[in-house]
Amino acid sequence: MGDAEREAFLLELGGALILAGAGVAEVQERLLRVAAAAGDGDARILVFPTALIVSSGPGAWATADTIPSLASDLRLDQISELYALVEAAERGDVGPEAGLAEVRRIRALPPRRGALVQVLAYTMLTVGLCLVLQPTPVDVALSALLGLVVGVLLLVSRGHHALTILVPALCATLVSALSFELISRGIADDAGLRTLIAPLITFLPGGMLTTGIVELASGQMMAGASRLVSGAVSLLLLAFGIVAGAEIAGLPRAAAVADAHANLLGGWAPWLGVLVFGCAAAAYFSAPRGALPWLLLVLVVAWLAQQLGSELIGPDMSGFVGALAMTPVALAIARLPGGPPSQVTFLPAFWLLVPGALGLIGVATIVGDPSSATAADLVKPIGSIVSVALGVLCGVTLFQGLDATRATITRR
Repeated sequence: MGDAEREAFLLELGGALILAGAGVAEVQERLLRVAAAAGDGDARILVFPTALIVSSGPGAWATADTIPSLASDLRLDQISELYALVEAAERGDVGPEAGLAEVRRIRALPPRRGALVQVLAYTMLTVGLCLVLQPTPVDVALSALLGLVVGVLLLVSRGHHALTILVPALCATLVSALSFELISRGIADDAGLRTLIAPLITFLPGGMLTTGIVELASGQMMAGASRLVSGAVSLLLLAFGIVAGAEIAGLPRAAAVADAHANLLGGWAPWLGVLVFGCAAAAYFSAPRGALPWLLLVLVVAWLAQQLGSELIGPDMSGFVGALAMTPVALAIARLPGGPPSQVTFLPAFWLLVPGALGLIGVATIVGDPSSATAADLVKPIGSIVSVALGVLCGVTLFQGLDATRATITRR
């Protein structure tokens, strides 16, 4: 078995794990186990969010590869198959040549649903999140319309990497302009930022920001800092798009950043929103067969814990309680026979906890109406993101402690 073949497999596998949303520490740890199973226990692996460096040992030549920042993230079905491949490679059941071919096959898998189903699923994804954010009845209808528009744009732009940077800002501008144009013509009532955020859910970097905080807390300074900067820039682009769309519609900036609640549907709306959101996320992101019940379970646990935390501690720390509760559940599900990898159930739950949405509200307020913005507009979203990241860290530690205790009791 040649070093070049093994290194090519490690580079391709590591790049796929990064695109699946794994942190650099996890990628490095798993690649080292794969390398050891392939006969290279002295391998040296360096992982960054956009690059990988692999060496067969001290003093050996190193091979580097880049992970294009414009590459599409993997869908849930691809993530599931990828983690199954990683586990097989860690056991030594898959060699580098077969593993390399398998990674490339997984990367090339087409979506499980057709174009029409994807657009409709994205529309329902928007409606579900809008219900979670406690809208007015008009907000729900408007979010469905805007979600349909964004879903079509995402479908049309898919595969055109040059549009990847432009699509988020373009969608934010278009959603904002359409929304406020309807308001100015009296077709819709005051919508507010929360209605504008719902159609932009897939652009919100909540998972990236949370992963960046976790990596910084774990000592991965370069990876964590780069993710935080990238996530902050994404929020700024979306915020500028919202304000630009409002100005195109001829509304003052103060109207663009309004975030008021009125005529809420009732306490049932968020619960329905969680179920709609989970089912739509499973359809749009091609969740593997059999994963929907587990995905919904993690979503419900995260939502219940978040509501409990909001009542006991306060809304600013509710994300911590939600992340603390959902993390052990997702990790435990991944251990069950036939259970999906934790990444499959984690990603939708990250969006449900809405760290990115809260960040966008704060940033858009500062950008659109700096005269009325306060320090709390910036501190609140940062605190929310940190609380979710801390909840994930504590949840992982709690699960590892419980797992170690169980193993000890079993041996005795």
